[in-house]
Amino acid sequence: MPLGVTWDGSGVNIAVVAPGAEAVDFCLFDADGRETRHRLPERDGGVWHGYLAGVRPGQRYGLRAHGPYDPERGQRYNPAKLLVDPYTRSVAGTLRTDPAIYGFGGGDPYGFEPDPRDSAPFVPRCVVTGPGRAQRGSAGTRESGFGDPGIGDPGSGSGGLTGHGVHPADNRPTIPWSDTIIYEAHVRGLTKRHPDLPPRLRGTYAGLGHPSVLAHLRRLGVTAIELLPVHTSVSEPALLERGKINYWAYNTLAFFAPHAGYAATDDPIGEFQAMVAALHAVGIEVILDVVYNHSAEGSERGPTLSLRGLDNTTYYRVEPMDPRRYRDVTGCGNTLNTSSPHVVRLICDSLRYWVTEMGVDGFRFDLATALARNPDAFDPAASLLTAIHADPILATVKLIAEPWDVGWGGYQVGGFPAPWAEWNGRFRDTVRDVWNRYTSGVADLGYRVSGSSDLFEHGGRRPWASINFVTAHDGFPLADLVSYNEKHNEDNGEGNRDGEADNRSANHGMEGATDDPAILAIRRRVRRGLITTLLLSTGVPMLLAGDEFGRSQGGNNNAYCQDNAVSWLDWPTDLVGPEDVTGPEGVTGPEGVTGPEDVTGPEGVTGPEDVAEPDHAYPDPAGPDPALCRLVGGLAALRSAEPVLRRGRFFHGGQSAPGRLADITWFRADGAVMSVADWNAPQVETLVAHVAGSPVAGSPVDEDPAGGRGTHDLPAHGAGLVYVFHPDRGDTVVTLPGAPWAARHDLLLNTADDDLAGFPATVAVPGTSYVGGESLTVLGHSVLVLRAHPPGTAASPRCGDP
Repeated sequence: MPLGVTWDGSGVNIAVVAPGAEAVDFCLFDADGRETRHRLPERDGGVWHGYLAGVRPGQRYGLRAHGPYDPERGQRYNPAKLLVDPYTRSVAGTLRTDPAIYGFGGGDPYGFEPDPRDSAPFVPRCVVTGPGRAQRGSAGTRESGFGDPGIGDPGSGSGGLTGHGVHPADNRPTIPWSDTIIYEAHVRGLTKRHPDLPPRLRGTYAGLGHPSVLAHLRRLGVTAIELLPVHTSVSEPALLERGKINYWAYNTLAFFAPHAGYAATDDPIGEFQAMVAALHAVGIEVILDVVYNHSAEGSERGPTLSLRGLDNTTYYRVEPMDPRRYRDVTGCGNTLNTSSPHVVRLICDSLRYWVTEMGVDGFRFDLATALARNPDAFDPAASLLTAIHADPILATVKLIAEPWDVGWGGYQVGGFPAPWAEWNGRFRDTVRDVWNRYTSGVADLGYRVSGSSDLFEHGGRRPWASINFVTAHDGFPLADLVSYNEKHNEDNGEGNRDGEADNRSANHGMEGATDDPAILAIRRRVRRGLITTLLLSTGVPMLLAGDEFGRSQGGNNNAYCQDNAVSWLDWPTDLVGPEDVTGPEGVTGPEGVTGPEDVTGPEGVTGPEDVAEPDHAYPDPAGPDPALCRLVGGLAALRSAEPVLRRGRFFHGGQSAPGRLADITWFRADGAVMSVADWNAPQVETLVAHVAGSPVAGSPVDEDPAGGRGTHDLPAHGAGLVYVFHPDRGDTVVTLPGAPWAARHDLLLNTADDDLAGFPATVAVPGTSYVGGESLTVLGHSVLVLRAHPPGTAASPRCGDP
């Protein structure tokens, strides 16, 4: 039977997993908050269920579970606590701090007395929704916002996003993994200060789907946006009591319901679907950061809001020798019990809903190691992973693991099975170390930029298993990474004790903002070097929103509770505007999508409740860099143009000879091929790599299981690429590879040049060429990219040649 509350046109079927409960009440609330309780009459296989006629979409409801309150056995039933249905599709209201939200009495979570006070006035309510797509077919209904001529037209409340009336599951871009470039962003923070958006759309799903935002994403060349959690969440009571909120929203209350605080309308489901459809229409996939490792109920000292009150030991891992306490490997107070088939079903049902009903294209699993403990050690064949792999829908979407948690043996980079990709923490650490001049060996950098085969090649995995990143939401943004030695988290109210102390960052001469031109010049070069290394490396690059135009958090490396200018992107005026919103093969935005002047809403509809905006955002501490956004977009275009940058198989090196080049060759600065001793040197001064332009002889055509055949196996022109990584402060002389690798080199990019040596126009028409074996001066903290033409191939003309 379908779990949750399902409307059939005449009433609702209710089904709730609560195996240990003695009874479950379905509680309806009228407009004045008066409650009517209905006892569910049947129990089968741990599921309480029943049918109630006359209930319609829009009805507010909650659950109450009866049973023993015996913490020593892990049982925490308390019918005085109104519970959120784990399967609800919509949540209304917010959590308010009050002693009544806690299930334990006398302030003692380990005692034997439950708290008798009714929590209903202080907790959110569930909302009955209309039929999902699977029930109604593809025609659409008014409840979804699709198929309704009013929804999606400018002025209708969804920001004019759905025009075509297409369901987002029907217009997927289906980007191969090898072609993917990810952009990590927060729904609210991305657009809260965007000047092109009407105020009511800023910080909302509708705002994210606005033409001006789509235009920027297209200019950058990203193919997927990875959104921080959008499941309904609440803030921890301790944060609320300090006057703050959990801005990042890694504190999920309802795994099926989009967070209503990000909606500009009173229909967050339809607005979210419209946003996804708009992104799909311009060739951008949507990946959700999902938090299934813990819930908003926190530790045994936390509030009773949902799972704890339904069946504590079914939904959570408890200490076997002391079931009063949770086995917490998440650092968030509790850990979901993925050894339970009920929890595995809950997670898989939730994932499937977001794919089929909401149209998303993949998921990034927060603290994924916690989901794969069986029961305590990491197990690549754990129940949840196996269930996802076996699911015909979930096995086809992009799956990304954050491959660690805080428990014993939690760091599992490279440990997940195919078809998973993983956030590559080793890539982040190595690249930061190299460019900020910490110790990192040549081999370590070589492995990272060539796809991390030492971590991911086992088990038939591909280079796209490595999600390469330098910055992410947790930590310094890129501008702060090159401007601060230490974290500055005082505004979080925790005495600067929170946040990671080991950032592998450098201020290059002065902490934070400075007007010293020499320091600013170094910071800009190092920043360019970091982002260029990221986008040249084999694997899937992930950018952090705002890094492309110097967003700063003022040295805060843990802005999880900063719903203000610390976290919101401060958009430069030269990057706004709805022009050029075009997708692949002439695909444009949804019909009826127009500029901001046409986007109005129904009377009385406003965006999420605002936190008062600070007077200003933090300026870029590395100093303005007008070419930075062009650098990012140009490197994305270079990846698209050069199949060797989107390989489907790992490099294996080897010997080169005329007419048969190794797929990758590493050189010293003097032009000599690296020896074993050179490769194992403890510090990177200069690293030169030649990547052959033609596929390795005999390589079979690759099939990309998450998006069809990859373009990395299409025939390439004979030219290869040469990268020169020079993170050292001083200038150096580099001798370029000669025969058999190259007779001529065309300079495409020099990050030390203020204008990037003309990049990206140089990809089509190079400005400077060098003979194979020629030497050139490379300035400190820089990267060069050259196209290498082997002897006997047609080379691009020198600048000025006829």
